[in-house]
Amino acid sequence: MANLKEIRTRLSTVISTRQITSAMKMVSAAKLRKAQDAIIQMRPYAEKLRDILFHCEACFYASENPLMSQRSAKKVLILVITSNRGLCGSFNVNVAKKGLQIAHEEYAEHLSAGNVEFLTIGKKGADYLKARGYKVVAERNDLLDPPSFDTAAPFGEQLIEFFLSGSYDRVELVYNSFRNALVQTSVNETLLPLSPPMDIAKGGEHEKIPEDLIIEPSPSFIVERLIPKLIKTYFYKALLDSFASEHGARMTAMHKASDNASQLITDLRMTYNKARQSTITNEIIEIVGGAESLGK
Repeated sequence: MANLKEIRTRLSTVISTRQITSAMKMVSAAKLRKAQDAIIQMRPYAEKLRDILFHCEACFYASENPLMSQRSAKKVLILVITSNRGLCGSFNVNVAKKGLQIAHEEYAEHLSAGNVEFLTIGKKGADYLKARGYKVVAERNDLLDPPSFDTAAPFGEQLIEFFLSGSYDRVELVYNSFRNALVQTSVNETLLPLSPPMDIAKGGEHEKIPEDLIIEPSPSFIVERLIPKLIKTYFYKALLDSFASEHGARMTAMHKASDNASQLITDLRMTYNKARQSTITNEIIEIVGGAESLGK
């Protein structure tokens, strides 16, 4: 059994650790509320924007847009969104593994030929991929502190330029989708080229524009402006999803760490009391034994 000094030292360390994890839990909980409100408000806007583009007759104009060109994938960019900070459970590892899974399963030939590259948003994703020998062409960690459309939109424009110039034929987006504070799901979406919903792609019904309806400007002009807007909006939504998921994962991880620390403190105090009682008992036995020997 450890001596009393060792137990007291460990007990003090665990108490300090619990104070840190409890503080981090409260900070993440406060940030989560704001991040959760942002993604909940953003999702209906992004979905409605997609509906406007694809669920009307204008989708025929959209199909001719170069950003929807379904060309053969020769070079692929996988965009992995993680976080800049740790202590959030398996949040970062799950996304990085999802990105590697896509590279090895969907683009195995391209990966072996060196035509799959990773672009990371978040230090943890870059560290994970580099440690395993994968090529990271760029890091944009500044987009997360905190996410804003003013910083996301220019990067979205850059991704569009990459696609239009032929630098990449596919841009895959991998991130954690926020469900609630306890659940975050790693998802993959093809950001470029933009694809219509499955019902439209399979020839499903779309809404007809009434014949007596005059559209100014023309549908083709609207689509030309709407598609880049939709791509940048979906990228920004992914950032918000990941940001909310990060704080949800960290709050959950710190809550669990605080509970474990409390249980450990209870166990250490019990061990300390037992050790102290044993020490006192031994001292009493030694005193009584010494007194008896003197009496003889």
